[in-house]
Amino acid sequence: MCKNFRSLVSLVVLLGIPVMGFAAPVCDTRSMAGLSGLMPIILIFAFIYFLFMRPQQKKNKEHQKLLNSLKKDDKIITTGGVYATVSGVNGNIIDVKIADGVYIQVVRQSIATIVTKEGEEAAAKMPEVIKK
Repeated sequence: MCKNFRSLVSLVVLLGIPVMGFAAPVCDTRSMAGLSGLMPIILIFAFIYFLFMRPQQKKNKEHQKLLNSLKKDDKIITTGGVYATVSGVNGNIIDVKIADGVYIQVVRQSIATIVTKEGEEAAAKMPEVIKK
């Protein structure tokens, strides 16, 4: 009886339904008091998880997929803003060409994105002043 009453009370409180003249059965409320004190903390954690943590995990998973798909001749942008072309992939170290005859090695995690055809078209439309 107490368990059903608690469920009913929880539903009424969540829905905001006013209840007048409802006689509560006698039951032990000590076990319910501990849970009701934790409920706001649990709700706040759930809110933060679904609003902040879950989208970041999805973004990290997509970025990891991008890093694993790197191959020779991909055009990339590093986290430092350097445009480069991948010339070799050696495990965690990526050899990139940043200019004619200029090659550097970068860590795989320092690659921000792979430049796609749309990105190249957008760069081609930029005025000369901005390009230099």
